[in-house]
Amino acid sequence: MSAVIPEGWLEQPIGNIADVVAGGTPKAGDPNNFAMSGTAIAWLTPADLSKYNSKSISHGARDLSQEGYDSSSAKLMPKGALLFSSRAPIGYVVIAENPICTNQGFKNFVFTEQVDSTYAFYYLKSIRDLAESLGSGTTFKELSGATAKTIPFRLAPLAEQKVIADKLDELLAQVESTKARLDAIPAILKSFRQSVLAAAVSGKLTEEWRDGKKLNPENDLKCELSLNEGKKRKIEATSSHELVSDNFSTSWPISKFDELYRFIDYRGKTPKKSEYGKRLYTAKNIKMGYLSNEPVEYLSEEDYKSWMTRGFSKMNDIFFVTEGHTMGCVAINTIGSDIALAQRTLTLQPYGNVRTKFHYYFMLTNSFQKLVDLNATGTAAKGIKASKFRGLPLPFPAYEEQTEIVRRVEELFAFADKIEAQVNAAQERVNNLTQSILAKAFKGELTADWRAANPDLISGENSAEALLERIKAERETLATKKKPAKKASIRKKA
Repeated sequence: MSAVIPEGWLEQPIGNIADVVAGGTPKAGDPNNFAMSGTAIAWLTPADLSKYNSKSISHGARDLSQEGYDSSSAKLMPKGALLFSSRAPIGYVVIAENPICTNQGFKNFVFTEQVDSTYAFYYLKSIRDLAESLGSGTTFKELSGATAKTIPFRLAPLAEQKVIADKLDELLAQVESTKARLDAIPAILKSFRQSVLAAAVSGKLTEEWRDGKKLNPENDLKCELSLNEGKKRKIEATSSHELVSDNFSTSWPISKFDELYRFIDYRGKTPKKSEYGKRLYTAKNIKMGYLSNEPVEYLSEEDYKSWMTRGFSKMNDIFFVTEGHTMGCVAINTIGSDIALAQRTLTLQPYGNVRTKFHYYFMLTNSFQKLVDLNATGTAAKGIKASKFRGLPLPFPAYEEQTEIVRRVEELFAFADKIEAQVNAAQERVNNLTQSILAKAFKGELTADWRAANPDLISGENSAEALLERIKAERETLATKKKPAKKASIRKKA
């Protein structure tokens, strides 16, 4: 670490200030070695600290039984000990709320009462990157006991430690509160987008705009079907139409997919992928609301010609996933016709005066997605048959109104996207703010005014030098005392 610290502070290897205590694990295959959390000897693993945000901890997911404790190298540490993960990953840190032991994935620090536990907690959080850089290993990095003892520790006078700990508690609580508010915004924006879509496909978004206009959707409904479509399409009865159709504007006709769109799908097994040729888009590329470039796959020119016999997609067609765990994902074709499509994908190509983006937005609504799910079959991999899909209802306002709805939705979505970008930037700043505050704290910047106002609390007997001597004396005294047997110490706890 940088040597820039306030005058009167000391920087020492942590092994000069605290006992470094490793952990242990009894035989995992013997259930008698373990007990329910909170019923026996508290024991912690790094997994217990994954996504754990509190400053202190009392127990992990399970305890050690007396038998398990006695048969392992785990050591019980006192309340206030700093538990520091030394592998998978390096740098989780928490304060022991009560006597506790850990597995071998920790190098723990037991300080004397001359070091404030909260101060040490925040200090160890501030040097996580340094600790990770000191780790070694190939499969995963690990911090050895010998190396852990060399970690530099910044020792401030005890009174200043407590001031720093209190200031960090206050400041970082504000940061967490801000972060929580920012983290809630994406869900609010998602709800906002769904509200916009619901208003769009129900006619409420253009209710005032529509008032007084002479619109005749029936004229646009007269779509000319291609001769290849014929009139023998099988359309099965669908269920739960009311989920969507009850919400359509009463001024709009209700159509169905079969009347407005040509269906292009590909059946059978997709030909073997090639290293080059025509770009292949599969169900994996069709996400909810966009086309993904991953994975990148190709069909050879020869296979492309033999496979793409049912038709080619065009710009602004709708892509839809018909089965599997991504069933219902829908996206607009923004790449053109020079592509190949795989099975489990459906291309909807409009007849006549249809704004595909309007129906694309309809297909993104929660109510339509639920309708698809209710009309799907299967268990492990649900799917909706084309014959069912053809009969699903569609709102059909006049083309002019479709265009206006799309314009308004895109305007509102652009507004939401702008807010989302601002939130993402703010989240990044807030995520960096914690480390910035910690860095300032351990350079003495948060307590500069306090030091100037309280010179007697950082000098003489209250200085860091005097504090270090007391720590050494206390540790020497403890080291000369006879240590009780491991088992007896646990029984005393019980």
